[in-house]
Amino acid sequence: MNEHLPDPDGIAVNLDKPSAARVYDYLLGGGHSFGADRALAAPLKDQVPHATRAAQQNRAFLRRVVLHLLDHGIRQFLDLGSGIPTVGNIHDIVAQRDPRCIVVHVDTDPVAVAHSQIMLQQSPNAAAVQADLRNVDTVMTHSTVRARIDFAQPMAVLMCAVLHFLDDDDDPARIVRRYVDRLPAGSYLAITHLTADDHPHDVAAAIDLYRNGGIAVTARTKTEVTALFTGMNLIEPGVVHASQWRPEYHDDLEDPTHCLSYAGLATTTDPS
Repeated sequence: MNEHLPDPDGIAVNLDKPSAARVYDYLLGGGHSFGADRALAAPLKDQVPHATRAAQQNRAFLRRVVLHLLDHGIRQFLDLGSGIPTVGNIHDIVAQRDPRCIVVHVDTDPVAVAHSQIMLQQSPNAAAVQADLRNVDTVMTHSTVRARIDFAQPMAVLMCAVLHFLDDDDDPARIVRRYVDRLPAGSYLAITHLTADDHPHDVAAAIDLYRNGGIAVTARTKTEVTALFTGMNLIEPGVVHASQWRPEYHDDLEDPTHCLSYAGLATTTDPS
């Protein structure tokens, strides 16, 4: 693993504290983590049997939903809580289909953003900015976002495995609504979110590990995740376990609850 991550524009980074983005990268088999991240991820893998698979299923959903959006004409993507864009991230997926697609990654972790900026140097239509998704105005008026994305054309906002890092006091539904209110007609919103509906003890153990590392996590029910799409039109099959959102292999016998998350895609227009 890389203990010599780049200095993000001189910003002081506490490398003794784990980062959700880097823990996720570790679970996916990436190499962009510090000892503090691995100190959280190692017991997470031991105590939560499906932790690694859940991360993989989240990434698999991301691939499927982006391909679906490409099939429906979307060529602009705003990836909120993007983490580190390792193999299989959005800009890799869209570049294979249409290299003209625009992707802007947004994350609050300065190390993740610094890595992203280095990794995207050979991707002229992709960019990464540091911002907290809770600050909707900051994100949507950021100079890079405005320079890259044409707000007169449909776009997709992706919030994959990030909203469970918002407390109820943050009012994630209100934050989502503020983003949706700014989307052009014909745009889309994709969400994946941790749930304890199926494996409450495992998820409680995961939440405790994250919180002990200084990272707040809130699991939510299917009803609560569905409510995040209020005012939009859900695309079939609606809000389901992430692995069951338009799976590519219908004979897959894996227990869908192992993904530990719900997923959904909605549009600002009537899909009929």
